[in-house]
Formats: sequence, structure tokens, C-alpha cells
Amino acid sequence: MQAVIPTRSNQPRLRSFRHADYRKRCRVECLFNRLKQSRRVATRYEKRAANYLAMVLIASIRLWL
Repeated sequence: MQAVIPTRSNQPRLRSFRHADYRKRCRVECLFNRLKQSRRVATRYEKRAANYLAMVLIASIRLWL
């Protein structure tokens, strides 16, 4: 994974910045933020990974519907 965050305007550009990759990264971050609106997913009450995955799936189904 390469960094896709653009540098600040007052700093020299050290890396090439691809706008398409940045847009994809933004969409993934927005998805995680929407999933974290479900309190049970954000605080991770579940102790087992399978139960936590089930809660993530339920939260994503609720978003999709």
C-alpha cells in the first residue's frame, strides 16, 4: 500500500499523488465511519472475532438496505 494523501501546498511534492487512489481511499474511510455509527461495532463489545464479524455484517446490511 502506498501513501495516497497529498502533501500540503507549502511543502515540496515528494511523492506522486494519484487522484483516483485518493478517491478510493476516501470512500473506504467513509464506509468505516458509517459503520462506526453503530455503537456496538464502534466499541467492540464482542470478545470473539466471529461474533464481531457478525455484528459488522449486520451493520453493513442495515446500511445497504
